[in-house]
Amino acid sequence: MVASGLENSRLFEETQRRLQKIQALHNIDVAIAGSMDIKVILNIALDEIIRQLNVDAVDVFLYSPYNQSLEYTVQQGFRSRLFNVMPIKLGEGIVGRVALERRSIKVLNLAEEESWIRKDLILEEGFVSYYGVPLIAKGQLLGVLEVFKRSPIEEDEEWEEYLETLAGQIAIAPDNARLLESLVSANRELSRAYDKTLEGWAYALDLRDKETEGHSQRVTELTLRIAKKMGVRDEDLIHIRRGALLHDMGKIGIPDNILLKPDKLSEEEWEIMKKHPVYAYQMLSRIEYLRPALDIPYCHHEKWDGSGYPRGLKGEEIPLAARIFAVADVFDALTSDRPYRKAWTKESAIEYIKGEAGKHFDPRVVDAFLKVIEEKE
Repeated sequence: MVASGLENSRLFEETQRRLQKIQALHNIDVAIAGSMDIKVILNIALDEIIRQLNVDAVDVFLYSPYNQSLEYTVQQGFRSRLFNVMPIKLGEGIVGRVALERRSIKVLNLAEEESWIRKDLILEEGFVSYYGVPLIAKGQLLGVLEVFKRSPIEEDEEWEEYLETLAGQIAIAPDNARLLESLVSANRELSRAYDKTLEGWAYALDLRDKETEGHSQRVTELTLRIAKKMGVRDEDLIHIRRGALLHDMGKIGIPDNILLKPDKLSEEEWEIMKKHPVYAYQMLSRIEYLRPALDIPYCHHEKWDGSGYPRGLKGEEIPLAARIFAVADVFDALTSDRPYRKAWTKESAIEYIKGEAGKHFDPRVVDAFLKVIEEKE
């Protein structure tokens, strides 16, 4: 009975120890899933290594493929600051060999190790034994995990296997970080390419309609300033910018003899010209990427009192982005030369916009516009 009790106690302790190891792996998983900060994740992992493997200190070097070296990243358990070392080349010292050869290396007596390049670390810290494990994910070297002890490491096959398992788990963190960085970079470049394409379209429209050259850029800048003044969120400003750049996209469908006519349009010609917001909607709505930016191209000729076109929207039925743009668009048009009239003075244009508040324009937008103009002055 005593022997059975002792065996049951041993089995219980062993089960508890294994459950703790499984919990440690789970904690690292949770850290990887819940944080994008690689140092936060690595520090959680290093804390688990010290507790589960009964070692005194642990550190991680991450591999930089750009300069082919290992760069110190995080550490735990060290008493001194001597460990803040310079990058280590592949093959240099034990840690460099671990990375170059992509295999674990253990040293049971560091005092007798000739290839150890950090002698001051051993003297200052009193380390006796060492284990270095390469961090590899998807066949790519990501770094090296090092563990130290101030007495001989009492390792066995289970100890080594668990260390290798932890190293494999830790390798996921820098791999995920690099994948995320690559994805963010690619997305940023793609978005930049899209925006440059839109700017090219806007420039092409300005070239076709020479009387409005530079209009798209100027009115876009003023629209964004008014929108910021009204507290529009940053994520919405992106779509406002794109919509403002493409506000006259529908004019591609207007014949040159109408679009470029140097005189006032006849009633019939004006009816054709008024179709350009509909043409813009028909063209741009086919592009999913631009659908959130449609409010301005489709609705910027609607008026607060409902007398605008193409749908006769009234008041807050008109999207806010279009209401903001309408003020900026008219102001820029009035203060620019046209073949059939000279540019108005800025003061005259401002007075006109004030007078149209509650008729053509949303009064709140006019107030924000006046504040922006005052700040600019």
